[in-house]
Amino acid sequence: MKWCFGFLLLRVKSLCRLVVNRVRDATGLASVQRSHISHSFFCQVAEAVLTSQLKAHQEKPNFIIKTPKGTRDLSPQHMVVREKILDLVISCFKRHGAKGMDTPAFELKETLTEKYGEDSGLMYDLKDQGGELLSLRYDLTVPFARYLAMNKVKKMKRYHVGKDFDIAGQFDPMIPDAECLKIMCEILSGLQLGDFLIKVNDRRIVDGMFAVCGVPESKFRAICSSIDKLDKMAWKDVRHEMVAKKGLAPEVADRIGDYVQCHGGVSLVEQMFQDPRLSQNKQALEGLGDLKLLFEYLTLFGIADKISFDLSLARGLDYYTGVIYEAVLLQTPIQAGEDPLNVGSVAAGGRYDGLVGMFHPKGHKVPCVGLSIGVERIFYIVEQRMKNKGEKVRTTETQVFVATPQKNFLQERLKLIAELWDSGIKAEMLYKNNPKLLTQLHYCESTGIPLVVIIGEQELKEGVIKIRSVASREEVAIKRENLVAEIQKRLSES
Repeated sequence: MKWCFGFLLLRVKSLCRLVVNRVRDATGLASVQRSHISHSFFCQVAEAVLTSQLKAHQEKPNFIIKTPKGTRDLSPQHMVVREKILDLVISCFKRHGAKGMDTPAFELKETLTEKYGEDSGLMYDLKDQGGELLSLRYDLTVPFARYLAMNKVKKMKRYHVGKDFDIAGQFDPMIPDAECLKIMCEILSGLQLGDFLIKVNDRRIVDGMFAVCGVPESKFRAICSSIDKLDKMAWKDVRHEMVAKKGLAPEVADRIGDYVQCHGGVSLVEQMFQDPRLSQNKQALEGLGDLKLLFEYLTLFGIADKISFDLSLARGLDYYTGVIYEAVLLQTPIQAGEDPLNVGSVAAGGRYDGLVGMFHPKGHKVPCVGLSIGVERIFYIVEQRMKNKGEKVRTTETQVFVATPQKNFLQERLKLIAELWDSGIKAEMLYKNNPKLLTQLHYCESTGIPLVVIIGEQELKEGVIKIRSVASREEVAIKRENLVAEIQKRLSES
């Protein structure tokens, strides 16, 4: 290929010389300067143009059309499932009195830094935009805290982008926290994902546990991040990380190991009150007291059997200050042809009383508690289960299709479909002047449209419209003026 390009370049140079010489002969101009045509200039221009084109061709990389790593497109089938999930989640948030809001997809980098602990390495920075260093938001909690501080909001119950719910404000202990857990139960039950369990703990109990086990305070957050991996890693691997990579003494790690294996209900809370080491720590006692009150409210809400006090739950994000929780699906027996779905937690959250104060000029705190629904993980679970069962998803909500069996009825179809749209009926027709009736009926069957209205010469003459049930293939003639009422009646009965 390079030899071929070089050969072409030589041919261009030769042609340049030939053109210049012929111009000289034709004009009788012996001087290149007098003709304003420079031989070397002519050749240099031609050579530069061809070289740039050949270079661009040679250097152009093989372009692969793909989505960025970790992302994917959502097809119409995917969007139907996703919207159903979000509709259920948002409906629950609204039922509990939340207001919708949103924040920009990116924030000032300084807004997000030092808020996520070891997870800060997962932030995506953007190029300098007009003198501002920006990063894509990593979660929806920090932007919400920034919003509260910036707008001097002291009380608010909100939902954010269809998956986050938060209660901000000074209230009596554990009442908002209990409502967050109730919301989590309502959503997971409504989605019918199977049995689930919500693990709860308190960051003050975690820190108290570290203190009585001998963890240096400077290592609290780092060790907390390691403990947070217990849902993905075995204890021996987590212990190795704490000792070998984070410099924790082996005997301290072993003491932590004795605690993180404990899980149960309110009886475990009572047991920890009597623990000889933990009962000596003020922070831990405060956390245990709040958990005891929380379980009282959860019992009144009728969800205490879905909650487990789990000392292995740590939640690695730095901003948590009190109760923390995480929902997991319980493994069910795998049916024939199904793959195991190991997706981790499907919802999580907790209390973060100090985050707003980090943004406020005077450090004024606004206590907050919230939860986040793992929409992407839930979507993956639902998608896989539908795939395993061979379920099909209807991608449109069209209720009626306007058809004709004859030619030259486009104008009548357009008038008829406009009447249906104006009456709030979801309707479609084919964008063809003279479609075949069989093609129109096949379209309805393939897309799941339940009703067809048919207009032709006979119907127009008699002042009627035929309504056809796609499922039963039964047809009935209805007076034109009664068509909308008849369709609405059938749709309400289906």
